[in-house]
Amino acid sequence: MKFLKPKFWENKNNLFTILLSPISILFYFLTNIRKYLASPKKFKIPIICVGNIYVGGTGKTPISITIANDLKIKRKNPVVIKKYYKNQIDEQMMISEKTDSIIMNKDRSRAVEEAERKNFDIAILDDGFQDYAIEKNINIICFNNSQLIGNGLVFPAGPLREDFSSLKRAQIVILNGEKNKRFEEKILGISKKIKIFYSKYIPTNLDQFKNKKLLAFAGIGNPGNFFKLLSEYNLNVQKNIFFPDHYNFTFDEIKKIIDTAKKNDFELITTEKDFYRIKDYNFKEIKYLKVDVIIKEKNKFMNEIINLL
Repeated sequence: MKFLKPKFWENKNNLFTILLSPISILFYFLTNIRKYLASPKKFKIPIICVGNIYVGGTGKTPISITIANDLKIKRKNPVVIKKYYKNQIDEQMMISEKTDSIIMNKDRSRAVEEAERKNFDIAILDDGFQDYAIEKNINIICFNNSQLIGNGLVFPAGPLREDFSSLKRAQIVILNGEKNKRFEEKILGISKKIKIFYSKYIPTNLDQFKNKKLLAFAGIGNPGNFFKLLSEYNLNVQKNIFFPDHYNFTFDEIKKIIDTAKKNDFELITTEKDFYRIKDYNFKEIKYLKVDVIIKEKNKFMNEIINLL
């Protein structure tokens, strides 16, 4: 979704949420009709869905990659399923490079069928919680502690794809960030069966950027999370520039950013996802922060997945 997220999504009490509420009610109504009319197809292959209810920026793709690689260690033969979007080549390239198994299709059901034909034994849907045409064995929902559910309202008055009660369909929730007891209680108020785990982003090439003046830019779902991460690790960021999610940078736009950095004697830093979208321009001046996602109690997390399967 290519737009900058509005600030009013963090606050219920403002004019915009009031004006947009009728559209949100209609959106909520149409979503529930889709759910009611759907006839989910059950496949032979077990399906793990890594999804969200917050619009973008919750870390689904890194979690999908982690699950796929850990299942391989357990001698499974998983494949990551990604719905094909022309403007999401960044995520597709990340999955291709970090796992050796990805299937893309404009129709997720056809992608799962292909996975069955190719004898994969587990399909991991990177996104797809709102795809009601597929019956999933496990639903894993991702949140980022910096946003959680925003103002709690459904799009467009708020940032939610579905109402919070949709977590009834989930078995696992992953919170990226520090422990949040209050939000845990809110989740368990929907379903006490949900298992809650935490994840954290750990930069792996910080030395490359230490003691340097930096210009940081990002075109991801929640660019503020990237800038906050840089701040947490005490990098000297002099200027932040943000763009809409999955932004397709032109050559001239990147050249302008580089010129701004050179003029101010800054070095450039961006996200891995953004780098994938611009690396074909071959600008040597641009470097990205390499980040590993760490799932706390990962053995327990993976055992939970195996047990549910």
